[in-house]
Amino acid sequence: MTDSALSPVPAPEGADTEALRPALHRRISTQLYAGIFVTVALTIVASVVSWISFTNVDRSQKRVSEESVPELAGAFSLAEFSNALVVAAPRITSAPPSQFSDISAEISDAQREFQERFESLRLENPEDIHVQGIADAADALEQNITTITADMPHFYSLSRRIEGLQTQIPALYDSVESIIVPAIDDQLFFQVTGYRDFESEPTDVMGRTSGGELLLYRHLNALQADMAQITELMGSALIASESDFVEPLLESFESTADRIRISLSAIAASEIAPGLGSAVERLLALGSGSNGAFQVSFDRLEITERQDSLLALNQEAAVNLLSQVNAIVLAAQAGADEATENSAQTINTARILLAIISFVGVLGAGLISWLFIGRVLLRRIGRLSGRMLTLAKGELEEEVEVSGRDEIAEMASALEVFRRHALEIQRLNLVEQLAQELSERNDELQDVLEELSQAQDQIVAREKLAALGEVTAGVAHEIRNPLNFINNFSAASTELLEEMTDIYAELQDSLSDEDKSLIQEINQDLNDNLERIQSHGKRANRIVQDMLLMGRGGGETQPTDINDLIHEHSLLAYHSARAQDPEFQVLLEEEFDPDMGQMEVVPQDLGRVFLNFVANAGYATNKKQKELMEAGTVGDYTPTVVLRSRRTEDSAILSVRDNGNGIPPDVVEKIFDPFFTTKPANQGTGLGLALSNDIIREHGGTITVHTEPGEFTEMVVELPLTRPQSTTPNGGDEGDANPRQPAAAR
Repeated sequence: MTDSALSPVPAPEGADTEALRPALHRRISTQLYAGIFVTVALTIVASVVSWISFTNVDRSQKRVSEESVPELAGAFSLAEFSNALVVAAPRITSAPPSQFSDISAEISDAQREFQERFESLRLENPEDIHVQGIADAADALEQNITTITADMPHFYSLSRRIEGLQTQIPALYDSVESIIVPAIDDQLFFQVTGYRDFESEPTDVMGRTSGGELLLYRHLNALQADMAQITELMGSALIASESDFVEPLLESFESTADRIRISLSAIAASEIAPGLGSAVERLLALGSGSNGAFQVSFDRLEITERQDSLLALNQEAAVNLLSQVNAIVLAAQAGADEATENSAQTINTARILLAIISFVGVLGAGLISWLFIGRVLLRRIGRLSGRMLTLAKGELEEEVEVSGRDEIAEMASALEVFRRHALEIQRLNLVEQLAQELSERNDELQDVLEELSQAQDQIVAREKLAALGEVTAGVAHEIRNPLNFINNFSAASTELLEEMTDIYAELQDSLSDEDKSLIQEINQDLNDNLERIQSHGKRANRIVQDMLLMGRGGGETQPTDINDLIHEHSLLAYHSARAQDPEFQVLLEEEFDPDMGQMEVVPQDLGRVFLNFVANAGYATNKKQKELMEAGTVGDYTPTVVLRSRRTEDSAILSVRDNGNGIPPDVVEKIFDPFFTTKPANQGTGLGLALSNDIIREHGGTITVHTEPGEFTEMVVELPLTRPQSTTPNGGDEGDANPRQPAAAR
């Protein structure tokens, strides 16, 4: 580092610091203050003009808000409730009985609100002719509403009575008909045959055709016709649309009722129609009196006609009311429009003045910007900015040009000092950067060494597993010899027992019953024992065969019962874990689809997959149980592994679920990577799931992991029912995993 590199810009000889400062009138700040002062002066003038304009606008707005707007709002509010009064009468007349009380209450509220609005309007304009017109029209509407409201309960009562009569009249007429029709038939039968009933003797021809019997038959027929007529008359009265139609119907009813009573008096002497008189009188009673069909219909029609008349008057009053309200609204609107027009004129005047002031201000600002800022300041600042950009890019060799005696010159002088210091700092940074890069290279080499050490440990573990697999295959071959011996001699013993059974059949006649029973019991026990020996021998032979096949890896596809495959290899994984840890316990639950059946798979490879899955699941549940026991919170926890199978239309879904600690989210993405494991170095190589993934892909399927940390892990395999063509015979590299202790990442 040289002294010249850190020395400040040399000052002229014989000049002090104050002499280097620019004169007051040359300073940029002085010139900017002058420009700002002019701008502030123009702004004050514009503010004064705006103040005066706003005062005038405020005066006009007060007139609108304090006079026109309240008047207009009151008029609109009155118009709103006027509409409620106009539609009140039609609403009441058309209201169903269930809603009459609610609608009456709403109309009463509307009347009260109208009166309140109207009273405030009357107090403000007591001499207004339109206000008086509104009062007259509103009084007429309210009177009509009161009258209609008072009539409606009676109208509803009459309507209910009419509905009842419309039900009772047909019912009573049917009861009368049920008496008259049999009586007419009996009388006609008597006149033709002479029999009143089947028990009495027939009447002679002269007796049954006499004038009295014929007259009785005529009265019965007349009574039937008259009853039908009065029923029709009452029905017509109940549905009449005008009260003038009811009076003629009532007269016809009364004359017909007289004829009916004459017929009844003629029939009364005979006992041919018992109960007819009382039934007819009940029907006639429905048409007479104040509650009769004719009077009830007449009363309801009178109310309806009166309501129609009141509605017509109500319509005229409503038209008058709305016209008066509209007149008030128009008057209030005119006042608001006048005040608004005054405000608009004031605003236009203010706009013109502000436009002139703004033009002068913009012109002055343009001159200042062009003459002073643009031609003096910005050009020099631009040069200084360009030099700063070149410095930022690292070009520090060229000196900064210093010209003038104002603040920009001071900035240029400071930038030159900065440039000299930056040159020195650049040299120091280069040394530090080289040291930092060297340190990073050392760290990278250390990481590589650690990775190589881990890879070496995993390769050693893999070789140990391969050697263990070879030993297992040799032991399995040795075990097969005694197993074959056991199976062969058990089969030979079975044949000897069969020969002994044949000999026993020949000699059983010479034996006692006790000897026969003893021989049969011994024979049965020997057969049962031999069957058990053969069954367990075959099972042990099958396990040894699976171990040999899995030790070799690969194989040919063949039809395989998937449920049996999963069952056998889950037990193999369980017993393998028990052999290594006598305290190992896990509950195996099977939920197999009975329709799963067989599939074309490589059983050795697919068995290796589920051997890995079950071993991993057992390891996870056993680890969780031990952790809970150490913490003293094991509770009712039971290590459980659930094996499931399900067959769909085009695939088989197989899963292994455990209730262990689950897999953390940051680990799930790595579990299928080769050599990745969370087990201790002597318990896993990290190849089990990688190999399983390759095997499932060779079978055209997929593996999906479902897990919840602290709760469960489920490995789901989905295989197509028809295996696709594969270019490789094996599902993975032979010897990657030991079938007795599969590698896994947990």
